[in-house]
Amino acid sequence: NEQENTSAISPGGGDDNNPTIRPPMVLPDSVKLLIGAGGIYSAFLYYGSLQEDVFNFMASDGTKFKQAWFLQVLEALANVVVGFVGMQLAGPTKGIPLRMFGISGASQVSAKACTSLALANGLSFPVATLAKSGKMAPVMAGQLLLGGAKYTLREYVQVAAIIGGTAIVSMGKKKKGSSTSSGLGVFFIVLSLLLDGVTAGFQKRLKAETAKVGVKPKPYDFMYWTNLFMCLTAIVIAVPLGEFQSGFTFCTSNPEILTKIIKFALCSAVGQSFIFFTIANFDPLVLSTITTTRKIFSVLLSIFLKGHSLSLMGWSGIGLASSGILSELQAKSAKHKGKTT
Repeated sequence: NEQENTSAISPGGGDDNNPTIRPPMVLPDSVKLLIGAGGIYSAFLYYGSLQEDVFNFMASDGTKFKQAWFLQVLEALANVVVGFVGMQLAGPTKGIPLRMFGISGASQVSAKACTSLALANGLSFPVATLAKSGKMAPVMAGQLLLGGAKYTLREYVQVAAIIGGTAIVSMGKKKKGSSTSSGLGVFFIVLSLLLDGVTAGFQKRLKAETAKVGVKPKPYDFMYWTNLFMCLTAIVIAVPLGEFQSGFTFCTSNPEILTKIIKFALCSAVGQSFIFFTIANFDPLVLSTITTTRKIFSVLLSIFLKGHSLSLMGWSGIGLASSGILSELQAKSAKHKGKTT
């Protein structure tokens, strides 16, 4: 009898009547990386393509979709639903300081809305995406103005390459529409970058506050609470601007764009889930590498699939901005290796 019981729990023994108890299968890191990177690339490359399609869409009467805050409500809502399901499955964390989640969510959705407004006001997707890769610029400017921060020559050159490359791409592309539209687009993308800098500061304070009260939120806690406050902020702004009614009317009159918006929101939620999967299994540097290179591929995909015509000067701008982005990534990698050795 003892021999029979032993075979019942051994990896090779047992049959239908005497089932085996096997250790849980652990995926190798290479497979996890493939899942994480593949999911992020697939979701966010399509997300970027859909975002461009939404703001390039023209109705039969010649009108375009400009309801950026209405779009943010729908995107955040999709993330809230997925975040809530994930949070319930993982078990919600109690005692989370919600005030900082509220402030961080409000600034984050404002930054995203400004990016959408930049696209709605004539800025091309490749230029907007490259410009958003220069997030370090407002952070550096803020630190320098407040004092106490020192940066290396390399860091200045990296930021200059991204900004300069973006400007060259903008000049090297034949743009449609009035200069007023593109000027307004530039204003919104700069505002979005400034809000990114503000959001980064609030997120640091959020981490400090959670540590102070001895709470460690899980990934889906972050996804749910951040997007809940993003959604509420977007609703508070969209309602008085009349974007709910006008956005809903535009979508019902043009079902094609409604389909794109739904896919766009779902890609955002799925992509966020893959980001949290990657965070849970790898260092932040791995995620940074995936998301940074994804932006370059998003730009190239947009140029080749959406009919953007670039001159030689425009391509040189792409090369310059990409070199700045990749140099920043390499510097992070070297810094990370220095810490781990």
